[in-house]
Amino acid sequence: MSTTAPDGGGVKVEHIIRGSPAEKSGLKEADKITRVDASVVSSATDVTRIVSKHSPGESVSVTVVREGKEVTVSARVLARPSMEDIARMEHVGAYAPPWSKMTAVAGAPPSSVQALRGRVALVEFWATWCGPCRLTAPVLGAMQAKYGPQGLTVVGITTDDATLAAEHARKTGMAFAAAADTDSATSKAYGVTSLPTLFVIDKGGVVREVAVGYEPGGEVRIEKLVQTLLAEPAPPP
Repeated sequence: MSTTAPDGGGVKVEHIIRGSPAEKSGLKEADKITRVDASVVSSATDVTRIVSKHSPGESVSVTVVREGKEVTVSARVLARPSMEDIARMEHVGAYAPPWSKMTAVAGAPPSSVQALRGRVALVEFWATWCGPCRLTAPVLGAMQAKYGPQGLTVVGITTDDATLAAEHARKTGMAFAAAADTDSATSKAYGVTSLPTLFVIDKGGVVREVAVGYEPGGEVRIEKLVQTLLAEPAPPP
């Protein structure tokens, strides 16, 4: 991800997605992209336009200014990934990001992601206005009831107003713990851009799967993964 540099010269790299072609090429956060394929760029749109001219498998030359020095790297172009693909690259196999400023709106959600250690967790980002979220909520509630005694914790996280979210949870009979992400910092840390987004976290706090949106029948795949993770040994204290 990148933004136009404040001085209008080049494009500052704000974030590098883990496992992406950008990371593999050696690009770093805070680099300022000045040229792509020898063409001068001044906005993220310029970068996208030039890269999109390449077919998957081709290479693109990227020149950046890093700590006052000019560096040129070669990045391999891939087919444009889906939001779910991006979320998987970024998070699967990595520790779940920490939570911040969470306000309980249903049940008693854990105070932190660290408090989940030793348990398998399903963490879903949702909203009161999200239609697909209303379809996934009963499924998650059923999983909490079925697997909670075996070590599963389901947590819902929303950026909605805490009072509004609590009322929605009460009216819909939400059967799992939920919290309001009061400053949206947690949602940003998890890179959530679409709702619902579900993170499956193992007993050691590592993200094992990410699912974006509602997929009819998708709960079967998630349930099988939950069963597998519950059978894994707990991490050492």
